Amino acid sequence: MRTTTTAGKLDGRAARVRGAAALAGLALVATAGCTAGTPDEENASDAFTTREVTDGTTTFVVVDNPGDGPTLSYGADSAVELLTEEVDGQEYAFKDMNANGTLDTWEDWRESAQDRAAALSEELTIEQIAGLMLFSSHERSQADGLTDAQKEYLTDSHLRNVLHAGPSDVEATVTWANEMQAYAESLASADEPYVPVNFASDPRSTAGSGGYNAEGADISRWPSNLGLAATFDVEHMDNFAEMSSAEYRALGITTALSPQIDLATEPRWLRVGGTFGEDVDQNTELAAAYVDGYQSTTGQEGWGPESVNAMIKHWAGDGPGEGGREAHTDAGKYGVYPGGNFDAHTEAFLGSLDSAAVMSAYSIALDGAGEPLFGERVGTAYDDTRMNLLREENGYQGVVVTDWGVTTGVNDEGAVIATGWGAEDLTKEQRHYEILKTGHDMFGGNNDVAPVLAAHELWQADFEAGTNDVDADTRFRESGARILTMFFNPGLYENAYLDLDESTEILASDDKVEAGYAAQLDSVVLLKNDGETVTAADAEAWKDKTVYIPRNFNTGFASSFGPGEYTEGAGIDLEVAEQYFGTVVTDEAVMDADDKVTSYTAPDLSDVDLVLVGMDSPDNGGTFSNIGHDVENDTWYPLSLQYRPYTADGANVRQTSISGDLLADGTRQNRSYFGNTSKIANESDLDAFERAVAAVEASGKDIPVVTVLKATNPIVPAEFEAASDAIVVGFGTSDQALLEVVLGLHEPQGRLPVQFPKDMDTVEAQQEDVAKDMTPYTDAAGNAYDYGFGLSYGGPITD
Repeated sequence: MRTTTTAGKLDGRAARVRGAAALAGLALVATAGCTAGTPDEENASDAFTTREVTDGTTTFVVVDNPGDGPTLSYGADSAVELLTEEVDGQEYAFKDMNANGTLDTWEDWRESAQDRAAALSEELTIEQIAGLMLFSSHERSQADGLTDAQKEYLTDSHLRNVLHAGPSDVEATVTWANEMQAYAESLASADEPYVPVNFASDPRSTAGSGGYNAEGADISRWPSNLGLAATFDVEHMDNFAEMSSAEYRALGITTALSPQIDLATEPRWLRVGGTFGEDVDQNTELAAAYVDGYQSTTGQEGWGPESVNAMIKHWAGDGPGEGGREAHTDAGKYGVYPGGNFDAHTEAFLGSLDSAAVMSAYSIALDGAGEPLFGERVGTAYDDTRMNLLREENGYQGVVVTDWGVTTGVNDEGAVIATGWGAEDLTKEQRHYEILKTGHDMFGGNNDVAPVLAAHELWQADFEAGTNDVDADTRFRESGARILTMFFNPGLYENAYLDLDESTEILASDDKVEAGYAAQLDSVVLLKNDGETVTAADAEAWKDKTVYIPRNFNTGFASSFGPGEYTEGAGIDLEVAEQYFGTVVTDEAVMDADDKVTSYTAPDLSDVDLVLVGMDSPDNGGTFSNIGHDVENDTWYPLSLQYRPYTADGANVRQTSISGDLLADGTRQNRSYFGNTSKIANESDLDAFERAVAAVEASGKDIPVVTVLKATNPIVPAEFEAASDAIVVGFGTSDQALLEVVLGLHEPQGRLPVQFPKDMDTVEAQQEDVAKDMTPYTDAAGNAYDYGFGLSYGGPITD
């Protein structure tokens, strides 16, 4: 990377320096006493300084203002000019982004984000505002650089909100982001004012292998949301929010599609692992801490260079899917409230309405009788009542975004992600219009501006017919102002470019990695510790020991994107285990011609000192697997929290479902799975456990068996607890953190953020919308695996 520096002081409010000429021009008028700023130093002089920076692909100019003035940046070849103003003897720079020689309200970084956004919204074209309403589909290949398809949606659809769904590769991301920002800057004209790119991301910091975008080592690693809840220590959340938001900014990400604060009242629901658990108060506290940490900057009040827009989701709660089915597919499009507990699901949202944005839920809400909870049999994006609760009754003025795919219906040609529940009979243009009518501002996963502009025409036609109170331009500019606030909040209009050296220094820095790992350690839950199997020890005590770690496989599930993926391997990373043990042994596998396991043989345990069995949560499938519905046979089957086949024929299983589509004859579809059997892709995990126990018995030795659960949901422990000497649970933690707790290198401090049920019968008896209403499992020591339970070396944790 190359950085050059000059200093300058210009006379006159409208004095201007243009593009690459800035460097030479400023050099000629350099003032004595001006010093060159660096990326890591505050400019202590009385005048701004400039630097030219390149990432090897894009070159841009950085302007360091004196004192507390913000850092500015613009493309070296852009038409951006600088305006200056002297305040108390200090010369500050501002960007003239529309080349009119005047410091407009939206260009003045001293004005509030809201005032700037409102002013700029009046200057943008309706086509530009319609483009602002788009949130792109997933962009996964940053290493490819700026593509023609991306240029097309930036140019033709005026799209400016881009979802970064690739790995946290620093160099690839920085280069791609700068290239896209420079291209967006080049599109500005007198007729179409400049709008930078707002990059967004789903959570990407989870340590466990199942974490979103978990590959790569360019970012610090933390427990999942459920793991952070398991620490029962909000300080870890404070650290996470502060540090991960700084890393996001170093990747150019200015909006987080998080936190997910759905209340985990249905234990089978696929997305429990992304929540803060099932306790309302804990959920509310952690959500508020997350939002506050993301939307602030260390050492400053309010927004700053480390701040990221938070987007709480999914309003008004998407957790109570009937039987645990999930609303990305038709199988789970209904959320049910048999306990009449809707209000509990909104509490965390109402406690975090200072978030810049809210994402609405997919599901259709039904009461216990299967009737619409609010009068309309539609998903949240189309539901006036749920949206009025947010906008009108609680006065939310931030941005509201749909979840991805809600403007697509399952019957649309070429539909893949299609979640327009209840609006399938509308055209795509009508869906956009109806969503705007409910108070939404943005459409998740949409790259094409045409249906948004069509919605503008529909709105105007209804206005002229007397149906709408305001004209279409006014309604669009209202959304435009809200959306632009998300650009001004984090300072995108001042400094949209990234210095690769700075980003590399910030990402995965020692302090962040250490804090993330400390949170991982504190999140691990010790459930069982027979005979003090887990006790304080020195790492050296294990260096000459031998451990047996059995292997397992997962058959995978087919999804909307293709066939299931078959995976096979040791239950705990063998390379990580080798860092602690003298010898690591595992099973011998026999494979068929398709590289699938036909049999495993356990090793000789004569010299083995410890058995560690790694087990994932029972795998019912993914969000796009239509789980719970056998589409080919049009039958329904239960989701399960146990590994062996579960046949749902107990007294508590509903023989008539709450949810179901309305049929042509006026009856309602029955989605009951009574009498049918679960489908678990990783039943092999329990085979591995039983193989290990049998091998220990065959050895004639007293070898401790420790079960290491990598949990995303509650689990029924009855299948393995009795034969386990110890059980530890990690929620999105690394194998290293799990091992260090098992080996006594860190005293366990975690506690369960959700109940672990006694059996599937109590799971069937509980109500999807009610928390803590299962009978928890009780182990041989008499400990109930209830919410808040966990052991330390001394026994149950009581504080």
